[in-house]
Amino acid sequence: MSIERGLLLAAIVLLGAVAVLMVLPYEQYLLLAILLAYLLYPLQRRLRERVGSRTSAGLLIVGSFLAVIVPLGVLLGVAVSQASAILVAIERGEFSLGAIESQLSERTGIPMDIERILSEGNLDPSALFGGSGGDSTTALLDGASQVLGNVVSVLGSLSDIAIGITLFLFVLYYLLADGPALAAWLRSVSPVRDTTIDRLYERSDRLMWAVVFGNILVAVVQGVLVGIGFAALGVPNAIFWTIATTILALLPIIGASVVWIPATGYLVLVDRPVIAVALFGYGALVVSLSDNYLRPMIGGREARLNPGLFVVGLFGGLTVFGFMGLFFGPVVLGLLKVLVELFAEYRPPARSAM
Repeated sequence: MSIERGLLLAAIVLLGAVAVLMVLPYEQYLLLAILLAYLLYPLQRRLRERVGSRTSAGLLIVGSFLAVIVPLGVLLGVAVSQASAILVAIERGEFSLGAIESQLSERTGIPMDIERILSEGNLDPSALFGGSGGDSTTALLDGASQVLGNVVSVLGSLSDIAIGITLFLFVLYYLLADGPALAAWLRSVSPVRDTTIDRLYERSDRLMWAVVFGNILVAVVQGVLVGIGFAALGVPNAIFWTIATTILALLPIIGASVVWIPATGYLVLVDRPVIAVALFGYGALVVSLSDNYLRPMIGGREARLNPGLFVVGLFGGLTVFGFMGLFFGPVVLGLLKVLVELFAEYRPPARSAM
């Protein structure tokens, strides 16, 4: 290697390390942009033939934004209005234990007996929900003040969130608009053969699709299983719990258990032990095992990745990349496996024994 080439390589390594440090604080936003660009690219490829690459990229981003943000905004507005109503009720001294139980029962469909639950937990309900006297109102107002203080501290990080969202939108737009140009540039500067690059692209596509498809499909299956179990055991609002479980089940193994394990504990507290045991057995033997078997089987088989490596990729990805590691962890291990296989092809043929 010449001195000039060595200096260029050292500069690339140095600036590459600095670039990694620069993007690490916004890792989740960038990974999300890459994932959405991958999911939206088939639509982008069809739209750009009619309206152009940049216009189609903008239309897809606006459409995705409306499809996600509008429903989220509606739910947030309802939550804010309900929180405001609760604060007004606290100030008027109308916040009672009976009202809380009524609201919780209405929202969850499960009869609530908070006083009994708190007493069994060695807590004094009157300390939290006293009568209509000034002491209980003062205590609740103090608690509300603490909550508002925590909200203010969270709002202090809104600038970082705003920067992250801005980066996410820019990266997503240019990945959609200039994705083919980026792929062509990577191909032109790569020192490996075009056939090797084609194989890497093909395997990357299969890995990403298998991981995304596997995670979402398993989450839907677990949500439906929990909904069926709740409906069969007479737990009301099974549709609500189905949706909640589907969202939480994106987390492997522990996701759906966040719903059915607390539900089992609550049924024990309200003296419904038979149903609690039935729900625990159903959750452990059906819901959880469906995650253990379906996720590696669907994702690992489609990605041509050993199920053990697939699960390691899920949890290792969570540790390294955060939530987005659910999608990128198995892809990293799968690409490592492909690179090792490609590297092995460059071995010189074994010499025959004399």
